[in-house]
Amino acid sequence: MTSPQLSQDCWFLTGPTASGKTAIGLELAERLGAEIISLDSMAIYRGMNIGTAKPTAEQLARVPHHLVDIVEPTDAYSVSDYVAAAEETIREIRNRGREVLFVGGTPLYLKALLRGMFDGPPGDVPFREQIMAEAATVGTEALHDRLALVDPLSAAKLHRNDLRRIVRALEVYRVTGQPISHQQLQFDEGKPAESCRVFVLNWPRTVLHQRINERVAHMFELGLVAEVRELLERHGDLGKTANQAVGYRETIRHLREGIDLEQTIRDTQTRTRQFAKRQMTWFRSLRECRWVSRSTDDDPTEIVDEIVRDGRSLA
Repeated sequence: MTSPQLSQDCWFLTGPTASGKTAIGLELAERLGAEIISLDSMAIYRGMNIGTAKPTAEQLARVPHHLVDIVEPTDAYSVSDYVAAAEETIREIRNRGREVLFVGGTPLYLKALLRGMFDGPPGDVPFREQIMAEAATVGTEALHDRLALVDPLSAAKLHRNDLRRIVRALEVYRVTGQPISHQQLQFDEGKPAESCRVFVLNWPRTVLHQRINERVAHMFELGLVAEVRELLERHGDLGKTANQAVGYRETIRHLREGIDLEQTIRDTQTRTRQFAKRQMTWFRSLRECRWVSRSTDDDPTEIVDEIVRDGRSLA
C-alpha cells in the first residue's frame, strides 16, 4: 500500500487535454517558487513529444521539470512505478527548499497521489496462467460470473470483457482470501476541496472541443506522422501502453493500414474529445478538486492570481 502523506502539501494543476495546463503551470510555478512534476502518463516516454504536447526545450529551461522522458516507449510503467518516482522527487525538491507543483491530466495518477493505493500481493503466476487458459476456453464473461460470487463489488465495477482486471481480482482473492474491493475501500474517500490545492481548469464544452480540434490539427502540422514513423523504425513497435496513446494509435494505423490522413486527423480529434470527457468524469468523482472556470477572453495572470490566493488560504 502507498500513503498519500508526502503529497498532502503539494500543488496540483490539472484538467482535460487542451485546457491550457502547460502555460498556466509555468506561470504558477514561477509565482510559487516551485518545480514541476509531470502528471502525464504519456510524457514519461522518450520520443513521444508532439502527440503528448510535451513541454518545449524553452519551457523546460524556464522551470525545472521532472518525470518527463524517463522510459522508452517499449517499456511497461505502472501507477505504482509513477507514485514511487513522484514521492522520491517530492523529497528532492523539498530538500532544495522549493514548492512542488504537479501539472498534467492523468486522473489515475492524481487519485493515487491524493489517496494512496492498494498495490496488492505479488502475482500467483501458475494460477494466472491457469485462469488465462480457462478464459480461452469458456470466455471472459464466465470468469466475470465467478468473480461476482466472491467479490460482487469488483464485478459490478468491471466490464465483463476486462480480462486483465478480472484475472487480477480473482488472483488477489486467491492469495489473500479477501476481495480486492474490500482492501481498496480505504482509498475511496477523499478530503474536501477546501483543504486541498487541487485545481482543475474547466472550459465550456463547445470551447474545449474547438481547442481540441485545433490542437490535433496543429500536431499533425508539426510532424506527428514523421515522429511516429521514426519511433516505429527505431523500436519496431511501441509498448502496450504507449501504443494506445491518443494520436499515436491512429497514426500507426495511417502508416501501416493506409488510412487516409484527413480521416486519421478526424479520428484523432474524435478520440481526443472522448478522452477529455472521460477525464472530466474522473475529476468530478474526486472531491478534492477545485474548479477554475476559463473562457476564451480570460487573462492567464488573473487565473494564476486566483489559484495562488485560494491555495495559500490553506496555509
